[in-house]
Amino acid sequence: MGNKKLTRSWMLYDWANSAFATTIMAAVLPIFYYDVAASGLDENLAESYWGYSQAIAVLLVAILSPFLGAISDYSASKKKFLRFFAYMGMVASVLLAFVNQGDYIFASILLIIGTLGFSGGNVFYDAFLPEIAKKDELDRVSTWGYAFGYIGGGILLAINLLMILKFEWFGFPDTVTATKAAFVSVGIWWFIFSLPLFKNIKEEKVTRVKRTQSYVKIGLTRVTSTFRSLNNYKQLLIFLLAFWMYNDGISTIIKMATIYGRGIGIDSNDLIAALLITQFVGIPFAFFFGWFAKKISAKRALSIALVTYIFIVVLGYFMSSALHFYLLAICVGFVQGGAQGLSRSIFSRMVPEHKHAEFFGFFAVSAKFSAVFGPFIFAMVGQLTGSTRLGILSLLLFFVVGLVLLQFVDIEKGEKEANDASISSGAADVTSK
Repeated sequence: MGNKKLTRSWMLYDWANSAFATTIMAAVLPIFYYDVAASGLDENLAESYWGYSQAIAVLLVAILSPFLGAISDYSASKKKFLRFFAYMGMVASVLLAFVNQGDYIFASILLIIGTLGFSGGNVFYDAFLPEIAKKDELDRVSTWGYAFGYIGGGILLAINLLMILKFEWFGFPDTVTATKAAFVSVGIWWFIFSLPLFKNIKEEKVTRVKRTQSYVKIGLTRVTSTFRSLNNYKQLLIFLLAFWMYNDGISTIIKMATIYGRGIGIDSNDLIAALLITQFVGIPFAFFFGWFAKKISAKRALSIALVTYIFIVVLGYFMSSALHFYLLAICVGFVQGGAQGLSRSIFSRMVPEHKHAEFFGFFAVSAKFSAVFGPFIFAMVGQLTGSTRLGILSLLLFFVVGLVLLQFVDIEKGEKEANDASISSGAADVTSK
């Protein structure tokens, strides 16, 4: 598997930053936001403000991602950008310990900053994938990365759950203090397990071009150029459209499930325990989808995952008890890591070699722009109707349309389009010398 030490370091970063995804984005912060930060607000407003905060966060990432990707390709500084955004997320996680009762605006700001750090860093983290894994191992390395994320995020979530439920064991005076300590633990965990990647990853050697313009202008120019060049990668474009649709559904389920469950009366301990189950069910199934994709093809395996998500949405609409939430959590664990890992590996196959970070910036854009709509619709429907159940049904459209578009993607043809572009670029470089 290529350079094993480097591959393990890359996977370990998923282990590190998944603590933010589990404890802060999915499990603990939504409940803390609902019960503490937004206390005094109408319950539907608490859910809506959480949804709007999520939408604003991903919108900012979506706007920045293509510029960051293009600039990092030009300056060969993916590692510096990755470290910068990771530190941003770590600091925001620690500062959540200072959020008190009624501080929902402060909590929302820190959530937005932390999400910007988490998602912005992932643009550069993902862009390293084609550099550290051989072509025939992309599916496996990508899905294993998610599996490591499930393990790391799950272990810390389990520790945090124990801290919150048995706060007196750890010397905390109450649940709120224990919860704040859990936020600090995310920043520390993220920092410690990021160190191997920061130490071992190296930028690919590129020919540095003398810079005569600002990075912002370079970014704007390259983003415009990349948007235009997408016409040369038709299979990649179709896949991006499919990903845009179904990723909206996946992201909304991840970010809104806990606060939705809290809003319909499910106990907070049941919510966190169910999400812990998602993590540990997800571990073997993320590995399984890497193997499954090799047996039946990545596209077919991804399609099966999306059909499962359609079932999950229907279950979510009718959910009324803790048992239902546990069932939903188990089903999500079956497919979440596989769907995300295979999406990343399929995309990486159709990206031209000389534009990794730039195109992964677009991958992040399609992920983040699409992820704006789900939480926003959820929040808007909840605020307008007083019930968020109808917002859940809207996710069916995203999964169905995404699944249909995926069937039109020819991955082998997409790989050929990317290879032809890389060869043409190489020939052009030789001619210009």
